[in-house]
Amino acid sequence: MQAKINFNAGPAALPPEVLHEAAKAVNKYKKTGFSILELSHRGPEFAEILEESKHLVKKLCKLDDSYEVLWLHGGGRQQFFMVPMNFLPQEGAAGYIESGHWAEEARQYAAFYGDAQTLASSKKSNYTRLPDWPAKIPAKLAYVHITTNNTIYGTQLGQIPEVKPPLIADMSSDIFSRQHDYSKYALFYAAAQKNLGIAGVALAVVRKDMLKRIVREMPPMLSYAAQVKEESNLNTANVFGIYVSLLMLRWIDARGIPAIEKENKLKAKLVYDAIDSSKVFVPYVTEKADRSMMNVCFTAKTPEAEKRLLTLCEEHDIAGIKGHRLAGGFRVSLYNAISTEWVEQLVTLIKSIT
Repeated sequence: MQAKINFNAGPAALPPEVLHEAAKAVNKYKKTGFSILELSHRGPEFAEILEESKHLVKKLCKLDDSYEVLWLHGGGRQQFFMVPMNFLPQEGAAGYIESGHWAEEARQYAAFYGDAQTLASSKKSNYTRLPDWPAKIPAKLAYVHITTNNTIYGTQLGQIPEVKPPLIADMSSDIFSRQHDYSKYALFYAAAQKNLGIAGVALAVVRKDMLKRIVREMPPMLSYAAQVKEESNLNTANVFGIYVSLLMLRWIDARGIPAIEKENKLKAKLVYDAIDSSKVFVPYVTEKADRSMMNVCFTAKTPEAEKRLLTLCEEHDIAGIKGHRLAGGFRVSLYNAISTEWVEQLVTLIKSIT
């Protein structure tokens, strides 16, 4: 029986090879005699998992030892408040580029700790485009926060301008999807359940000099410095979640990010071309330069066309294309594990509706 084609925005599809290796480890991990679900977070086997995963992150990001790699609990939203808790002084200010719902929510979380300023926003256009980059960013800001890809509305930042304050990025939905200069960031983070594994774990990569900028006392669990000191093992780590991320990192490394980017561009082009040429479907983002490679969002001109596409997808075992509740319509998520063949099957259905 063929598995369903999964276009969900997260938890997202995983490559068959990763699922196979993860399933083997659940039954028995290497020669330990027990499941990885039973593996000690203090044992040598998990220490090897951590070490290899950190090495691969630095390799894929082309970063040197001036950066620390952390695996943390709490997903992306925990990073929304860990960042300001660590780096935003109560009397200081940080700047946020609001390019979508999650970018706005990150700023709202930061406001609990200090002055979280909106430097630019496209909220008035309902996030159908990227905001114009501010002409001038105050150099004294504690940091500037951006969200590189917006899953709900389908926009994505292209070239990242230089800024004087430390630059921090939420890369949850497009990390490792394209060639990128990660050295621009003082810190970047990603919830794993899109391009990097399963829910319940988040990657955070922090430049070491930022650890000297931590502005307040806090519980060790929420301190980047404390997490670095304990090497992501301050408490019982999410052993299985981190292992699946390691499997994903191996898979990405074997394919190579240039090849992954090439395929991601092709997949996005196939879907956007089908929508742009359709008489019944309308793209959410009309400015082509702002469109996301990861999340193609669109609507139908009539309820009948919307229902027809959903029915066709169900009949062909295609799942996960219904849009986010805030945007409605459709959302096709094209993360790294999505094959071109899957995309071609969906595009055939889209083109069949006239």
